[in-house]
Parts: sequence; structure tokens; C-alpha cells
Amino acid sequence: MSLAEFLYPALQAYDFLHLHQHHGCRIQLGGHDQMGNIMSGYELVTKMTGTDVFGITVPLITSTTGDKLGKTAGNAVWLNRDKTSPFELYQFFVRQQDNVVEKYLKLFTFLPLEEIAHIMEMHAKEPEKWGPQKRLAAEVTKLVHGREGLESAKRCTKALYHSSVEALEDMSDQELQELFRQATSAELMLEPGMTVLDLCRKANAIPDGPSGYRKITDGGVSINGNRVTNPETVLILGEHILKNGVSLLRVGKKNYYIIKWLQL
Repeated sequence: MSLAEFLYPALQAYDFLHLHQHHGCRIQLGGHDQMGNIMSGYELVTKMTGTDVFGITVPLITSTTGDKLGKTAGNAVWLNRDKTSPFELYQFFVRQQDNVVEKYLKLFTFLPLEEIAHIMEMHAKEPEKWGPQKRLAAEVTKLVHGREGLESAKRCTKALYHSSVEALEDMSDQELQELFRQATSAELMLEPGMTVLDLCRKANAIPDGPSGYRKITDGGVSINGNRVTNPETVLILGEHILKNGVSLLRVGKKNYYIIKWLQL
């Protein structure tokens, strides 16, 4: 055990005392795993000041594999859109397992208990629809990011998992960047007769020479969710280039390129 870990209960207890004395804090909230630290703070504050203070613990949120979520583990879910987008928040809750989804509906939504019970009854009859997970994801996302955030999450879900061209066309630049955080962005000029091969090479998405050509003919390239196998196919507005002036190029399974067309 490190010195920092050994002293942690004392440091957190003093933190509670400082917040109480300087900011009037009387309640400390934490996960179940913080019970000992919170109790240390409670005892210190009550002995030093004689004031009644309180500690509240809540069940830990875990990943789908049962691991604790947090900054240390590197898998934290944030309320800040810059750190966790509405789509990522929605997908986190929609992936929850059956054994925790009812508890999360009670913890994180304001749905009446009778409605939650009905949702779970319907789920028992049609588990393949993932009804409770979708309702949980929708309620939490709407609570955190508002109705616009929920609609954004649904658009991103349709674009990524259902290859919806309509959803892709309606996405803003911010949503595209959030959905494809690791994607390479490029701005290109559309030239007359420009082909799929030209696009891939200008975006530096395929290697030069025969290997890049074969990447397309072997089915490794798609544009806006549609696979393209003819490198000489000429780019068409409305098909390869969406009405919002964007093309989503994918090479392989995970390599995305967001192409923004100039002066269409």
C-alpha cells in the first residue's frame, strides 16, 4: 500500500472539514466504495465542530463487463458533451445488460415505478427488442443533453449502425466529429470526371500502386455506407456526395475519412 493510499481517508476527511467550515457543506456524496472515507469525514467534522453532517452513498455504475467506471480506469462517462457525446452516452446505456437495466431505470430516470414494471413485463415477452435499454438510454440522454441531444444521438445511431444516408445528410459538422472522433478530415475540390480511385488517393486513404487499386476491387472501400468495387466509378452528386456537401469514406472496417467538398 502506498503512502498516498494509506493517507487517503484522512485527506478526504480533512477535505470535508474544510468544505464545511469555509462553504457550509454538510453532505458528502459518493459511491459505495467510498463508505469508509465518508465515515472518516463524518467523524472528523462532528468531533471538530459538533455540527450534524451527513454522508450518502449510491450504487456504483459498472461497465458491461462489470468493471468500475472512473477516471483512473479510463472508462468514465461524462456529462460534458466535449468528453462524452450524446451518441456515446446513449450507446453506453443502450448496451446495459438485463440484470441491471431495471435498477438503472429506477436510479437514473423519473419514470413512475408502475411504468418501469410495465416496461420490464413487455421486455420479458419481447427481449429481442431491447425495450428497457432503449428507454433508459433515451431518458438519460434527454435529461443530460435535452431533446436536441437525444435526436442527435438517434441520428448518429442510424448513420453508423443502420447505414442511413438520410441521417448522414442531416448530421452537423459537430455530430460528424463526435461520431467519428478518430476520423481523418479532408477538404477537396470536385473535379470533372473525378473517380472513386481519385478520391481515395487524394484523401490518402489507400496506398499508391496496384495494392490500393485492389483495395477497392476487393470490396474494402465504401462511400456513405455503400460498398464501391469499381475504382473507375465517377463520383455522383446525391449518391457519393451528400446534399450537405460531405462524403463519408470508409476503408477497411475502422478507417473513416470525412470529406468536405468545396465549391460544389
